[in-house]
Amino acid sequence: MTTELTSIEPASGDIFWHGEPGDTNIILEQSRAAFSSWAAEPLARRIELLQRFANQVRADSDGLARLIARETGKPLWEAETEVQAVIGKVDISLAAQAERAGNRTSEGAMGAKSALRHKPHGVMAVLGPYNFPAHLPNGHIVPALLAGNTVVFKPSEKTPAVGERLVSYFHAAGFPENVVQLLLGGPEEGRALTADPRIDGVLFTGSSQTGVAIRKALAERPGVITALEMGGNNPLIVWDTPLLQDAAATIVQSAFTTAGQRCTAARRLIVRDTMYDGVMEALTKLVDRIIVGGPFDQPAPFMGPVIDNAAADVVLRGFGGIVSRGGQVIRPLERVTEGLPFLTPGIVDVTEMEGRRDEELFGPLLQVIRVSNFKAALTEANNTSYGLSASLLGGTPELYGRFWREIRAGIVNWNRPTNGASSNAPFGGVGLSGNHRPGAYYAVDYCNYPVASAELDQPRAMIGVGLST
Repeated sequence: MTTELTSIEPASGDIFWHGEPGDTNIILEQSRAAFSSWAAEPLARRIELLQRFANQVRADSDGLARLIARETGKPLWEAETEVQAVIGKVDISLAAQAERAGNRTSEGAMGAKSALRHKPHGVMAVLGPYNFPAHLPNGHIVPALLAGNTVVFKPSEKTPAVGERLVSYFHAAGFPENVVQLLLGGPEEGRALTADPRIDGVLFTGSSQTGVAIRKALAERPGVITALEMGGNNPLIVWDTPLLQDAAATIVQSAFTTAGQRCTAARRLIVRDTMYDGVMEALTKLVDRIIVGGPFDQPAPFMGPVIDNAAADVVLRGFGGIVSRGGQVIRPLERVTEGLPFLTPGIVDVTEMEGRRDEELFGPLLQVIRVSNFKAALTEANNTSYGLSASLLGGTPELYGRFWREIRAGIVNWNRPTNGASSNAPFGGVGLSGNHRPGAYYAVDYCNYPVASAELDQPRAMIGVGLST
């Protein structure tokens, strides 16, 4: 098991947080013991506590934003938007719970009643990522608590300080400590948590490799609900638009926001060959203006570093491999400062490259493919085992209708970036991107399960056939 946890500030390389891993056995024992009484709490009480939680976050929004910026390296402006998403998740979850998991009754014959109600699953393990260390796990935790589940939250070992702060807001709001618990640790603690028989659900956001491993580990336990939100090798098609500056801005937003560390980031840009020169000219001019810097720099950067040097090395090796196999460099992916994980946005044309790999390089790297017709564009877009997000820039409503029908993705956009999905909509993908359990507004669906009941206040029955006289 993990012996010590250390969090390093990506922008400086300084250590700013130490911690000890949690005891999985004790935490699960407490969470299991707390479930029955927490599930029995009136819904109004759970709503009240969640509203208090939102107020706790709101009161410390500046402090939380600065902590997120320090621990992830993302620009302060972006960390501030993440904090607002954490706050907004409460009202969104209340609306979703009422719409998708409310109680319904109808009257039948002889005074009978048919009822539909929803129950919580039990103890839910929430495994969070490092790119949105507050918003994404919170997107599981809030609806899980609202439904009456207890929660064990294991943050990424790369962002434990934000996870610790997030749980402190729940406790300050009045949630019992054994209802929302923090499990600090690394991959070993994560595996122990998801494999434990006391777990009733696993809500995971992270890499496809880890998500597949979770699915395999739970293959013989169909009673454990799993919601897997994983990566993407997301396509963005540019087709017949005169608005090249707008297209370039949308491409940059899709590919390079959060230094490319979004599961919905555009990894592949598919361009009609007749538009290629114009699109590349507009795109490279804009990319050359991107400021890469620390979270608190002035002027504010568009991109910060990736999470750590190990992550930077993975993306750099991936870029080198693409170039060695025939990729044509349009803008090089380079380390800005020796010893720190700042990377410049990279663009490489892979049209003529053989053996393109279907992989998610989690950083600011965009691969470009030229095509001559829309059928070829769709073929390229669907040439992946992932299926999270896809966008079409340009084209007619009829062309977008074809794109929407034929593209294999859980999020399909027109003239909008591949990323930046609304929390008021479902969020999730297919294939290696998810297991058909979208989160965001639809998270309520995997935090409750429906129970149908036929009810009478007294037993009334008769058997009219098949009995001897």
